[in-house]
Parts: sequence; structure tokens; C-alpha cells
Amino acid sequence: MLRIYRDWQQLLLRLGKEASDEVKVREVNQFFNQRLHYMEDIELWKQVDYWATPLESMSKGSGDCEDYAFAKYFTLRELGVAPQKLRMIYVKARIGGPASSITQAHMVLAYYPAPTVEPLVLDSLISSIMPASQRSDLQPVFSFNGDGIWVGGGSAPNASVDRLTRWRQLIDKMKAEGFIN
Repeated sequence: MLRIYRDWQQLLLRLGKEASDEVKVREVNQFFNQRLHYMEDIELWKQVDYWATPLESMSKGSGDCEDYAFAKYFTLRELGVAPQKLRMIYVKARIGGPASSITQAHMVLAYYPAPTVEPLVLDSLISSIMPASQRSDLQPVFSFNGDGIWVGGGSAPNASVDRLTRWRQLIDKMKAEGFIN
């Protein structure tokens, strides 16, 4: 934990001076994809579905797909990336590629450079950041951030994020850790 946490603090210091959101997105994606090891919640936390804070993920050096997405999201928010530019997207991922009929629940982080621009997808399984249109293996179900939940298209949220119990629990844990106010 100490090493990854120290490296993360150095990343924050280094990127805090960087003006470009695109550089921040690329570096943060690479940081977590290289330093966290994928592990299912049942093995790591002895629970079927556990949403870990970034500090919890760093302490274990591991996490599952949503833990990567949250670590990237909150790190980018800490670096000043506007909340409306970031959303977690719950997707059905086609295992084995776009033609496969086998799907699995998966979460990625989307970065919207501008409101009307196609989002870029930050994925724990693929190191390169790609436009959503190039990720035909992912079928979006809904997306969310601290501002709300989006189902289908549209520029405004369809529902309050308070409907996501695990999100509220995650925010409460982060407040207890002193990560957010």
C-alpha cells in the first residue's frame, strides 16, 4: 500500500501542474491499470459486490472493474477535471469480442472532452483509451456520476444518484477516510 499511495501522491503533485485534461486522463488511466491487479470482490472482500474507495483499492493493490473506475474518477476529480466530463458507465461486455453472445456486467469510466463530443472509454481491461464508437464489445446500460444517473441518451440526468445505495455508501466511506468533504 505504501508504495502505490506514495506514487499516487506524486502523480497528483505532478499532474496538478498540468493544464491539459487529456494528459491527466491518459496518465491516471495508465497509473491504475499498471498498479492495481484485477481481483473479484468475492475473493478480495469476501462479498459478492463491494464498491471500494480508491484508498481501499490502493491498500489492497487490487480491485475489480468498478474499483478501477472509481479510483480513476476520484483521482481525476481531485486533479480538477470537471464532474460533467466524467461518468461511470455500467455496461454489458461481450466476452470474446463484439460477435460473442456471452456477456458479463462490467464498469468503465467515460471522459467527455466536451458536452457534444463522443466520450472516450477508460477500461481496466484495455490499456488504450478509445472512443465509445470503437468499443462495440460494450453495450451501455446506464451511466452516473455525482450529479445523477443517465439512462439512454440525453444531456441531462434522468434520476438522482441517491437511488444508487452502493454509491451513497462509497461516498460515506470516502468522507470517513477524509478523502472528500
